[in-house]
Amino acid sequence: MPVYEYRARDRGGQTLKSQMEADSEAQVRDALRARNLMILEIKAPKTGLNADIKIPGLTDRPPGLKQVAVFSKQLATLINAGVPLVQSLAILQRQLDNKTFEAVIKKVRGEVESGQPLSEALQQHPKIFGRLFINLVRAGETSGTLDTVLERIADFQEKQLALQGKIKSALTYPTVVLVFALGITYFLLTTVVPQFAGILTQLNAPLPFITRMLMAVSNFLQHSGLLLLAIIAVIVLAYRWYYRTPQGRHAIDDFKLRLPVFGNLIQKSAISSFARTFGLLVSSGVNIIESLEITKGTADNAIVEETIENAKNVVISGDQMSSSLATSKVFPPMVVSMVAIGEETGSLDNMLNKVADFYDREVDEAVESLTAAIEPMMIVFLGGIVGLIVAGMFLPMFSIIGTLSQ
Repeated sequence: MPVYEYRARDRGGQTLKSQMEADSEAQVRDALRARNLMILEIKAPKTGLNADIKIPGLTDRPPGLKQVAVFSKQLATLINAGVPLVQSLAILQRQLDNKTFEAVIKKVRGEVESGQPLSEALQQHPKIFGRLFINLVRAGETSGTLDTVLERIADFQEKQLALQGKIKSALTYPTVVLVFALGITYFLLTTVVPQFAGILTQLNAPLPFITRMLMAVSNFLQHSGLLLLAIIAVIVLAYRWYYRTPQGRHAIDDFKLRLPVFGNLIQKSAISSFARTFGLLVSSGVNIIESLEITKGTADNAIVEETIENAKNVVISGDQMSSSLATSKVFPPMVVSMVAIGEETGSLDNMLNKVADFYDREVDEAVESLTAAIEPMMIVFLGGIVGLIVAGMFLPMFSIIGTLSQ
């Protein structure tokens, strides 16, 4: 992302000089005006992340969620121990292995030393510290509980990593088996089947339908493999293009939620993520409207985003959020009831955390059920493919042997 240099003056008349990552100069102007700064100058962007920092071996590999979670936990520990913020950042900067992350923290420390709040310094690196992270830090600075908020962020990120790990573990086994099955099928159809086909052709044996089908597929793979790859590439590109459109994303995400086995897992993980994110924001002092807007931005499903947007509009109009969630097909009645109780009793954050804990366990059970259901299905699928090929090749041989024995 381009890095813009700027000079601006705050309300006290002090001139600030710094840098900001942004997609365009207009985005920089909007960000500075949102901070009530008078813009003096914006220079042309430098290319690359923090192009003014020269570190040998600097890579473009951004830090992952786990590294950011560890950073949050360690920063919270240092601040809670009474170490000043600038010194805490300097200590963490020296022990970072990721050079890109080290360069970013060096910039953040420099911004904080120049008098900027930590949240504004982090805001210049949105790809590493997302909107959720930045708003929570800002809430912690305002309330004077930055160490507590950072600990909550770290715990939240660790739970998000655990949730992602569970889903990946559920999908890894069927993916590996499917790739293995396709590899074996391709090998048999392009190596074994042609040899049998040559023998059967020389013998002029009558071929059943299954054998003719296998021979046709084998011939296609041998002579039109590039065409098959081209078809697959076109399908993938068409899918990506369609998914980028609002209608396509809505249709595909709705289809994902309706899938027989995976849809249940996707729905439960979406509810858990929503409750955990929204509860964290509310408990950290972020207002409900802003919390819903941020939570919507973290949802990875168009249907869930639409539901949260409707809930936000209901809250803006003065009604309870639970009334909007009740009309959604994503959130079951139990979740709606707990949210309603939280709104009535003023303990919405506690109720949301309970919902998140419950659905974390539900995701665990869904993953176990999915793994238990997919394993025999994959074995049957693989055995069926191999059996089909064997039957297609040996049925004519049995016919020939029967004819010769007469």
